[in-house]
Amino acid sequence: MSRSHNPGSHDDKEPHDGAAGTDVPFLRDEGMTQDSRRLINNGITPGAAYGDLSDWATKAPAGEKLVSTALADRVEADLAPVENKPGVPKPDPILIADGVTRRFGGITAVDVGHFEIERHAITALIGPNGAGKTTFFNLMTGFDRPDSGSWEFDGVPLKSVSPERVAKLGMVRTFQLTKVMARLSVMDNMLLGAPVQPGEGMVTALFPARWRRYEKANRAKAEALLKRFLLWKKRDDLAGSLSGGQRKLLEMARALMRDPQLVMLDEPMAGVNPALKQSLLDAILSLREQGTTVLFVEHDMAMVRHIADWVTVMAEGKIVAEGQPKTVMDDPAVVDAYLGSHANIDLGDDSVLEEAPQAPVAAWEGK
Repeated sequence: MSRSHNPGSHDDKEPHDGAAGTDVPFLRDEGMTQDSRRLINNGITPGAAYGDLSDWATKAPAGEKLVSTALADRVEADLAPVENKPGVPKPDPILIADGVTRRFGGITAVDVGHFEIERHAITALIGPNGAGKTTFFNLMTGFDRPDSGSWEFDGVPLKSVSPERVAKLGMVRTFQLTKVMARLSVMDNMLLGAPVQPGEGMVTALFPARWRRYEKANRAKAEALLKRFLLWKKRDDLAGSLSGGQRKLLEMARALMRDPQLVMLDEPMAGVNPALKQSLLDAILSLREQGTTVLFVEHDMAMVRHIADWVTVMAEGKIVAEGQPKTVMDDPAVVDAYLGSHANIDLGDDSVLEEAPQAPVAAWEGK
């Protein structure tokens, strides 16, 4: 049987300590982005009820239907006619980069001519180690400065913009090497990511009535996210006691406290327990249905095939291919550059060795 579902409802969830009846969405009224208003006008609540997103996945519970695939269907339709080639323009890009280069001595780490990310899509950035993917992330988010080029996010130029300003504009990221506050609890790490915290002001802190409701809303949202990422039982533990995979989950959950328009995930699956991977995949898929654009770096090709709407391939700092996942990942040139020419061959087969070119015996005899 199918059921109706209100993304903003908390009626079917257990009450939060000290936050019963807290309405989380009001927190987003202040400083609401243009993209958020557009989603609301289309009947979609951005950042609503992360605790209610367990069904927003590719596999619905038995006898039930998916809550929504509206944005997934829209993105698929928008990208269907787009040509599969490097630097191709997108119908509705949220991030555009032109001529971005970064050199370290005599090595060019990034040399991107033109790159666009489709709004509301899940885009995978893949490539071998050393291709420049993380450096490109650093440049786009203000953690590093390019030697040349320009880029803009939702129409706002970002060259020379600080990382904290980039985050306030709605573009947040996670790191390949996690950045958590080891001596703070998991819950306190989450609360650091909340965008509206008037109680932190010296004067406002003296008037609890002016900040208490925000504090309750922030805590309710953090609780919902910790449950969504299966970290609820760890909420009072020090973040430094978490495993590497749990830190990845914490960092992603903390990033979502800001209700970002674009979230950039640097190898989100690295070190995550296989038992938690499906939950993380579902969480990423649910972000799209809330109107969040996702760009992620990943070496797990099964994950890329499963959730990506669009795939971009980097090699030696350049974008060498773009397109639909199946088209790009079946491209012989991409397979050769990323996986090697023997990617689909059993190297334990002696016939492979027999086909390999042999050095002339005379050349060895002369040494």
